[in-house]
Amino acid sequence: MNWFEQRIRRYEHRRWTTDDNRMVRPFAWGLEHIGGEANANDESARAFLSKYSTRAIEKSGEWYEPAPATDYKVDSEDVLTFTSAIVSPYPKNNTVHAQIFRGKKKEPAVLLLPNWNAKWRGQRGLCEWLQRLGITVLKMSMPYHDRRMAQGHERADQLVGPNVGLTIQANRQAVQDAKLCLRWLEQQGFSKIGILGTSIGSSIGYITMMHDAGVHAGGFFHVSTYFADVVSGGMTTNHVWEGMRENVTVDELREYWAPISPMPYVERGMGAGRKSFMVYGKYDPTFLPELTEQMLDALHKHGANPKTMELACGHYSLELAPFSYIAGIRMLRFLKGALV
Repeated sequence: MNWFEQRIRRYEHRRWTTDDNRMVRPFAWGLEHIGGEANANDESARAFLSKYSTRAIEKSGEWYEPAPATDYKVDSEDVLTFTSAIVSPYPKNNTVHAQIFRGKKKEPAVLLLPNWNAKWRGQRGLCEWLQRLGITVLKMSMPYHDRRMAQGHERADQLVGPNVGLTIQANRQAVQDAKLCLRWLEQQGFSKIGILGTSIGSSIGYITMMHDAGVHAGGFFHVSTYFADVVSGGMTTNHVWEGMRENVTVDELREYWAPISPMPYVERGMGAGRKSFMVYGKYDPTFLPELTEQMLDALHKHGANPKTMELACGHYSLELAPFSYIAGIRMLRFLKGALV
């Protein structure tokens, strides 16, 4: 390991340790969140999840398609709200909030999906960069984030957590919310729309693009394969896996969480012909490089040809100069070229 890699890895570890509100929460099958029985035993829970995940992938177009929203509202601060198509157990989470950064009229638009535990003002600089190019940005708050956060929580423990069924529901909700944001943009007259995701926003954004013809191009910061592999092997999700590891294997979890993972849709050839640009870190301890490599190999094998850029950074350090500048400029150029 050279000195630069050591420096990056030290920074990643230091950033990880500064967040002192990570709690190891109890494991739960959570079948009640996806149409199953709340008190199922381990054997029946495993059987239910196996069948559920298979059906969800086979009929993913229907599974991810939301009922139309009928209550879009924009307030005086340019915040769009509407009722989510999925009713979760947490009332605050069931109202979607999305900040509007208006570009020039009749110009393209981008739906931006932030990283896990992003704050209300997170990625504002990226939105303003796009806005200066004349591109309107709609930045959606992910389920259980900022204004949608469940009472008593400081983190979005439901979107990535040890409750198997609730995590499935929350990620499905994120995709459906994103699709309803796309429908609102179309109602405003935008005919060319891109999607831009970071970390878990990258995963949700990719799945959204695979299931929505209204997305013309996708930009993704950080790339990986299966949800379970990131949770079980990633540094920033170590506390989530700690709450699960005694109850479920990685192979089992990979199967159960397959519908909310990008890889199954790649293997079905759903990414072929879609314009995309993927940026990732060579020393990423969260979206591990070997998983990124597997994802890119699968994309090429199944007919997709994304533009890619590897940077000598990690997960958190992509936010630092010069990586943030290089990645940001290249991403802006890609989106402008793909949409304008």
